[in-house]
Amino acid sequence: MGIHGFLVNCSQLQSLTISTNIGLTGWLPASIVNLSTTMQGLMLADTGIVGSIPLEIGNLFNLQFFSVSNTSVSGAVPDSIGKLVNLVELNLYNTNLSGLIPSSIGNLSELAALVAFNSNLEGPIPKSIGRLKNLYALDISSNRLNGSIPVEIFQLPLLSRYLGLLHNSLSGTLPAEVGSLINLNILALSRNQLSGEIPGSIGDCTVLQELGLDDNLFEGAIPQSLSNIKGLTGLNLSMNKLSGVIPEAIGSMRNLQQLYLAHNNLSGTIPIILQNLTLSELDLSFNNLQGEVPKEGIFKILANLSITGNNDLCGGVTELRLPPCHINVVKSNKKEKLKSLTIGLATTGALLFLAFAIAAQLICKKLRQRQTRSFQPPKIEEHYERVSYQTLENGTNGFSEANLLGKGSFGEVYKCTFQDEGNIAAVKVFRLEQTRSIKSFVAECEALRRVRHRCLIKIITCCSSINHQGQEFKALVFEFMPNGILNDWIHSKSAMPTLRNSLSLEQRLNIAVDIIDALDYLHNHCQPPIVHCDLKPSNILLAEDMSARVGDFSISRILPESASKALQNSNSTIGIRGSIGYVAPEYGEGSSVSTIGDVYSLGILLLEMFTGRSPTDDMFSGSLDLHRFSGDALPERIWEIADTTMWIHTGAFDSTTRYRIEKCLASVFALGISCSKKQPRERTLIHDAATEMNAIRDSYLHISRSPMVECGVDNSAVICNDN
Repeated sequence: MGIHGFLVNCSQLQSLTISTNIGLTGWLPASIVNLSTTMQGLMLADTGIVGSIPLEIGNLFNLQFFSVSNTSVSGAVPDSIGKLVNLVELNLYNTNLSGLIPSSIGNLSELAALVAFNSNLEGPIPKSIGRLKNLYALDISSNRLNGSIPVEIFQLPLLSRYLGLLHNSLSGTLPAEVGSLINLNILALSRNQLSGEIPGSIGDCTVLQELGLDDNLFEGAIPQSLSNIKGLTGLNLSMNKLSGVIPEAIGSMRNLQQLYLAHNNLSGTIPIILQNLTLSELDLSFNNLQGEVPKEGIFKILANLSITGNNDLCGGVTELRLPPCHINVVKSNKKEKLKSLTIGLATTGALLFLAFAIAAQLICKKLRQRQTRSFQPPKIEEHYERVSYQTLENGTNGFSEANLLGKGSFGEVYKCTFQDEGNIAAVKVFRLEQTRSIKSFVAECEALRRVRHRCLIKIITCCSSINHQGQEFKALVFEFMPNGILNDWIHSKSAMPTLRNSLSLEQRLNIAVDIIDALDYLHNHCQPPIVHCDLKPSNILLAEDMSARVGDFSISRILPESASKALQNSNSTIGIRGSIGYVAPEYGEGSSVSTIGDVYSLGILLLEMFTGRSPTDDMFSGSLDLHRFSGDALPERIWEIADTTMWIHTGAFDSTTRYRIEKCLASVFALGISCSKKQPRERTLIHDAATEMNAIRDSYLHISRSPMVECGVDNSAVICNDN
């Protein structure tokens, strides 16, 4: 069936969506551009249509969403596409499109996502893409693009989700301006011809989660600054010309799961600190590494470890079958042995070389497959396509009480199971009859559109529709956090605290680091900065691994540029922003919203986390509040105010360990008190607080290795380990 017939007389069409209909075939008619100029959506993805994008596609100048992905559409991208100045998403991936990317694409000032991977586009990347100031995702991987990467791309202020340029023929150096991508989560530049040194400024991309620079021509040392990227989970530098040693600093990247450094010219020993990382895959093959192989961590999991092609390695676990390491290596007979083996080696050399070549080819093939698996480009369209009201109603069983996760100021949150995929999500349904609820929905959408950080709750999609009663319906769909909210862990409803319903000291330190890192990102790495305005335990969610996510941006504020300043003035009648006990005192006196107000809330939250006492506890009245209660206890009475449920997770420890734990708690309380001072100018700056909290946590991790018993909980049983 073709699409030409049913388009006749559709002059008032607002949106045309025929996606995921492979039986719909035929040519894309040029007449489609003569449909209503008010059309906002043209979604033709996953169909059997062929032909080219009409030359006059610019006639549909109100178009916001345009997709021909996963089709056989071919030909050039017409220059008139630059007339679609209202376009928000442009999806051209998995097509037969060819030719140049038109420079007119830089006119799409509202564009948020440009996804055109796996096509036949060629030529240079136009510098005009640097004018797309609202772009948060750019993926033009797997094309035939060449030339250097325009510096302008690295200066896009909102680029946060993904920058994918892999598998092209791009050349030149990676400019120092890459460090300007302070909001970016994934940078994929693999399989190009980029050369020169990896700039040290890469360490300024502090919220990167995946970095792929493999299969290029990079040389020089691995930058020490990579250790600044604390949330990095995947790092691939394989198949370059890198030299020098593996930096010890990589061992401080606690979230790293995949590390690929194969096929370089790296030398020196394998840093023993790598065994402390929770790596799932490590490939150091075909370098010039030498010395002893560590025996713990990933180095015991041979299926996920590769150190082949480093002929001077020794030791390690028995299964590696490496020679033992000797302190004094006798070399006096080396020349004689080499001489006697010359004839034999000459005879077998060719066979060994052939075998090596075949093995190397297989390893390279495996490596490429591994790289493809590890750094696949995310499909923006799939993740951010709007969901229907019916889907949410079905997934929550009619928004039943049984699926209710919690209630907030502007709505309810439900557990939702998407029946087709079986995936679970959290759905926040706004009470639109309530004053300011729609403003809250808009504020949360605007804030979450701008941010991307491992410690912030991730938005999956949204719903703006009509329910079965004909009423307006608005909802946001978030990732599901199986361990609920922090508040329920600090203030357990159970009368008997146990390992399963309380938090250890180490868990609280890790959660505190996550929260402060998230605030530091919002205040110092978002442009313009974002103020959360309602930081409290019920807005902190816990993932399966007990890592924290800051959520609920319903009253957040984007600090003024010219536009947001007007917004702030229009909301001046709202009054105090935040929750009782956590709201900064200056807000009650009419002061403007500021990042330092969030710091106050953070200070109170820290004190609550480690004392186990809410700032609204009945014990606090008059001049006694949580801030003073904690301050009065320093330094002599720390054990009196510390939450005793922390010690359920800890066995007996000696006086030295007790002293070190006391010092750790004193540092945390001092930081909480400093952040929650009444005078804003006296509070610790969030960047300094983040540095301090990370140092406190790291120091404690060293303490936890001393002889004491730490007990924890997994999904099935209580586990106690002697450290």
